[in-house]
This record gives sequence, C-alpha cells and structure tokens, in this order.
Amino acid sequence: MRRAALRLCTLSKGLLAPSRGLTQGSQNPEKQRVFHIHEVRDKLREIVGASTNWRDHVKAMEERKLLHSFLATSQKGLPPRRMKDSYIEVLLPLGSQPELREKYLTVQNTVRFGRILEDLDSLGVLICYMHNKIHSAKMSPLSIVTALVDRIDMCKKCLSPEQDIKFSGHVSWVGKTSMEVKMHMFQLHDNEFSPVLDATFVMVARDSENKGPAFVNPLTLESPEEEELFRQGELNKGTRVTFSSMSLLKMAPTAEERTTIHEMFLNTLDPKTISFRSRVLPPNAVWMENSKLKSLDICHPQERNIFNRIFGGFLMRRAYELGWATACNFGGSRPFIVTVDDIMFQKPVEVGSLLFLSSQVCFTQGNYIQVRVHSEVASLQDKEHMTTNVFHFTFMSEKEVPLVFPRTYGESMLYLDGQRHFSSMSAPVTLKKDYLIKP
Repeated sequence: MRRAALRLCTLSKGLLAPSRGLTQGSQNPEKQRVFHIHEVRDKLREIVGASTNWRDHVKAMEERKLLHSFLATSQKGLPPRRMKDSYIEVLLPLGSQPELREKYLTVQNTVRFGRILEDLDSLGVLICYMHNKIHSAKMSPLSIVTALVDRIDMCKKCLSPEQDIKFSGHVSWVGKTSMEVKMHMFQLHDNEFSPVLDATFVMVARDSENKGPAFVNPLTLESPEEEELFRQGELNKGTRVTFSSMSLLKMAPTAEERTTIHEMFLNTLDPKTISFRSRVLPPNAVWMENSKLKSLDICHPQERNIFNRIFGGFLMRRAYELGWATACNFGGSRPFIVTVDDIMFQKPVEVGSLLFLSSQVCFTQGNYIQVRVHSEVASLQDKEHMTTNVFHFTFMSEKEVPLVFPRTYGESMLYLDGQRHFSSMSAPVTLKKDYLIKP
C-alpha cells in the first residue's frame, strides 16, 4: 500500500531461495510434507477444537475457556521460533483432481480469484498456529484472526482451472501479539511451478475466548535473508502507522491534492454560464455517483469460521466479486485484478447479520480502475449499521476507461484516497493475453 519501493512479485527466482530454504534442516516431517487444501480447514478445527456441527458451537466455546492456563503472562516466557517452523506448503490439485474444479471455475474457464482469497485467509491463520504451536497441549489456547490484508500483488501468469496450484508461506515478522505472514502462490506450467501472486497478511493473537490480546512466540533469525524479511516487516508496520495518521479522515489533503480537486471542479463548470452550480462532464467522463453497485448477504452459519464468526475469506470474496462487477460495468470490458490493498478488519461479523456491501469506482487512469468496497453489518434486531471493512482493489481493463469525476467534497476525498492507493502501485503492469485472473 503506500510504499515507494519497486512493485514486483517477490516470487522471482532470485527471491524464492530464502523461502524454499526455510524447510531445509527441519526435523519435523509434518513441515516437510505438502498439505492438501481440504486439510487446512480440518487442521484449524482440530487446533481450536471447533465442531463441524453448528449446534455444538456453544459447547466448543465453553471448552476453550479451560485453555486459559496455557496462555503466557509475558512474551519472555515463550520459546523463540524460527521462520522454518511455520513454513507450510499447500496443494490445490485442480489438475490431478478434476472434481475440485467446479468450486473454482468461472464461466470463462479460468480460476475464481475470490476463492483464492478464501484459501489465503485460512492458510495465513494456520501458518500462525504452526508458529505458536504448544507441543504439550492438544488444542491451542490462542484465537488467531486476520487483522489486515496488507497487500496482494499479482504476477503476469495465467490461472488455468486444469493445472495444479501450490501455496507456500511462513511468519516473517512478529510483535508482542501480532504476526506478519508472507504467502506465495504458484501454478504448474510445463512441469514447473511458476509464480502467480505474492501476499502479505497481518494476524493478531487473542485469548482462548477471543476477548483480549495474547502473547505470541518471538522470532529468531538465522540468515541475512530472514533479517531482511524481518526488517521489511518493521518498515511495513511503520508505514501503516504513517499512512493511518495521514488519513483524509484525520488530516486535510496536501496542497497538491487540493490543486487537483480544484482543477477537476473547474473542468466541470459549464462555460455557457457564470455559475458554480452549473456542472457538466468533460468528454469521456462519468460522475462518481453513477459508478456504484450494491449487494446484500444474509450471513448464514455455513459461512462461519472456527470461532463462530463469519469467515473473513467469505467477506473478501463477496467484496471482490462486487468490486469486479463494478469495474466490469464501468469499463465495458472484462477487468483483471492487479492489486488488493489495505483491507482492515475493523469489526467481526456475527452469524445471522445482514451484510451490506457498497462498491464504487473512485479513481481511474488509462486502463486502470480503482474500486473501493465498503462493508457494513446490521443485526436482525438492531437496524443500526456498523462498518466492518473497507476493501481496495486495483483492476486493469482491456481498453482505456472513462475518467471519473467527483461532484461533492466527500466524493473528492474518495477520489484522493483512491489516487493514493493507486499510486502505491509504484510500477505499471503490462496486460498480456495470458493474464486471466477473473472472479
């Protein structure tokens, strides 16, 4: 999000070696083997003692109260872990097990990116549990949840529903109660796994009842590559704090941004009148208010996570699909996802809630479309709406798209916020015919 560093997929062969090297020397055969994608959710249920039956969820949560005695009173009392201790590889065998394809298949015969978001969310949680594993306890006393999707960058690779996909990842930075997770995704091509995406998630540890923070195991660094990953995690944390402090909800736009908005306002004044009220669109432009799409979901128990809240991956998938539809409707052609940026999970979504999603184009440039999706929930008993998430997606269209113009001051702030997120994608992406990542 906000970084001036080169935008590249850190899955290039030169940067893959440290991650692959994390498994070298590991004596635990469980970390050596590759998990099946179905094993991830099953493993998570086993770790926290969650039941697959919704009617048993109250009993399962009562049993977790007994795990409080296993919680550390300080981080100093926890043994340090290596990056290789949390390293996991997971296989999504779309090629070797065709029966899995339908869940991931689009009508254009490509892979649904929304489903990939769900898999990444589950994998990130499992990686953190591996980092904090207590060998003397059958279940973990920690409740680990996704706090932030810092960034997901796509590589220019085709996602075929007929070839196996592999995920890998590990903890790359830890604080006292939070962890950064680096995850990568590859797809089999010519008998070799080629990079597809690079993802950074931030997870937080809570106590066994998910009511307060809990300490996580510290991280020990074993190589210069690991030291660089940890240093980058520290920089990411600092950048997030800086970006938050500069939010347009807290501070006025910069002088340059104010000039941008004023010039856009002047470009929409009707030259036939001398009035600030008479507004007309320039050629090949759309009012921001006309770029909106909305949706409503009822949050059923089927979409719950292991802690009986609504699964964060489900929220990301629904937001992404609405954002994709918004970009498609706006640009007039099929869009391609380039970057997912700065998704903050502000509030958990309870089972039974009404989930309101509102999506709109907030910035465009050339072939790029910046889409913002706002998520709110309301209970069936209480009509008050509360914000749970704000999602930022950068799409690329096959052709140049119209400019989007704000009418109001509030829309102008959305435009500037979208511009900031777009500008964080430091280097442009060249769209190729094999870049086929769809909803």
